[in-house]
Formats: sequence, C-alpha cells, structure tokens
Amino acid sequence: MAKLRAGEPAKSSAYDPAVALEFFSSAGKPQPFAKGATIFSENRIGLPLLLMPNRIYLLLEGEVGLFAGEEHIASIHAGEVFGEMAALGGTARSATALAMFDCRVIGLDEAQFGAALRRNPSFALMLMGVMAARLRDTIGRLGGAPPADTAWREAAALDPQLLSDLTSVVGPSARFRYPAGKQIMREGQRGVALYAVLEGRVEIRIGDAVVEKVGPGGVFGEMSLVERKPRLASAVAETDCALLAMSRHMFLHLVKKSPKFGQALLKAVGERAAFMASRLHEQEPGKAAA
Repeated sequence: MAKLRAGEPAKSSAYDPAVALEFFSSAGKPQPFAKGATIFSENRIGLPLLLMPNRIYLLLEGEVGLFAGEEHIASIHAGEVFGEMAALGGTARSATALAMFDCRVIGLDEAQFGAALRRNPSFALMLMGVMAARLRDTIGRLGGAPPADTAWREAAALDPQLLSDLTSVVGPSARFRYPAGKQIMREGQRGVALYAVLEGRVEIRIGDAVVEKVGPGGVFGEMSLVERKPRLASAVAETDCALLAMSRHMFLHLVKKSPKFGQALLKAVGERAAFMASRLHEQEPGKAAA
C-alpha cells in the first residue's frame, strides 16, 4: 500500500465520511470526471484565482490516483478528502490527481470552504485530526527525535489583524507570560490548549532538536484539540513571551465567528506536517512517498 507524502490524505480515527459529506454538500455541488481526466495538476497554483482557484475535494464515487511525476503515490477512495494543502495554503500542488475510473467529486474554493466552516466549525477539528495523524506517523517513521543539529523552520503567522481580533474575543484572562527559558509544554504529557504567540519567541523541540521557532502570530499545541494523546513536542520560551491559550470550546467558537481563523490554523498545521515529511524524505530518500 502506498504511503503518503506531505499534502496528501491521511486517515484518522476521528474522520467521519458522513460528516465530510454534510460539510461539502452545504457549500458545493457534485461534479463528474470521466476516467483518465485530470482533476488538478502537480506544481500548479490556481491562477488566475477568480477563474481557476485551488479547491479542496471530497470524492463521492470512483477512485482518484495521486501522482508525483510518473510515480503513483496514493489512491483516494470514496469518502476521502484530498487536495487540502494547496487549497488552504495557496501553495503549488505537490501531486497530480487523475480519475482512475469515472468519478464524482465536490470541490470547494476558499470562499465556499469558509462558508461551510461557519456552519460547521467542528469540521476544522476533524481535518486537523487527519493532519495530526499524518504528522504523528511521519515523526514515528523518523524514529522519534531527529538529530540535534537538524534544520528548523519558522512557523507561519496569523495575519496581525486576525490575531488582534482573536485577542479581543478571547479576553485578557487567557493571556499568559513566560520568561526566557521557561518550559511551556513538555513532550509526552497530555495537553488541553492551543497557544498563539502574542509577543516574543518560542522554540518547539523534539528530543534535543529544535524543529521550529514560533514568533508573534504563530500557533502551536494544536494537536491537543483533536487528540487525547501525549504531546509530540516540547515548547520552551526562547525569549520572554506572551501567549494566548485557547481550549477546544473556545477554538470552535472562534472558527464559527471567524472562518478565516480556522483556515489559517489549518494552513499552519498542514505546513508543519509538510516540513516534517520533507525531513523524512531527506533522511530516507524514496520512502517519503509511499
């Protein structure tokens, strides 16, 4: 069975095809693709956006194959979501999607996805669960902690106005300050909150390796909202910092009030999973696509 590379679907015990169908049907309509048709192409961004926007898809019937160049890297079956990374992040497609048989899909562009999130914010958690499963699997295939000298990435940041709006909605009681060097969360412990950085900078570590640094507008700890499993990483204040903590209940409230927050967070989570998958590819060439 093909393994998955970054940006492609991953299964999660929290994923419910019936919920996905309700979500996609609330904002989009089914579209047929004949056997052999290209649904989207690798390394293409949906431009011009008004004419050909990137879309996130739900497969209703048939089977879709994902190809990186000539290599078949994954198969999508009825009830599964695909194409989410490019749709949420506005990035180039990492694979080409071909209809292996006659297919029916529902595709949502950014505006439609946002409208559906407003009606059903819990879908954001379900999709985050898919991404979290992918990230957990990738880290497991890396053998746990990466080398201490591994390269780290700069976390994506929320739009400053969006962050300001979130701060106003959540209120001052959810703000916390940590001095430089203070541990915020520990790898292996169970978590209950998502954090957004308001001021300062936070290091995300797996074992002794720093894999990410999170500055103002960046988020971390999101997996605690969708999983009841130990945290995969530790977070330490690199500088004095101020954080905004959000519970699962508050997250759903914020997504319903501002779908753009849900979309921005899904983008951040997806980019984090893609980065770790790239580390796997560097460590084990040929295995990251499976």
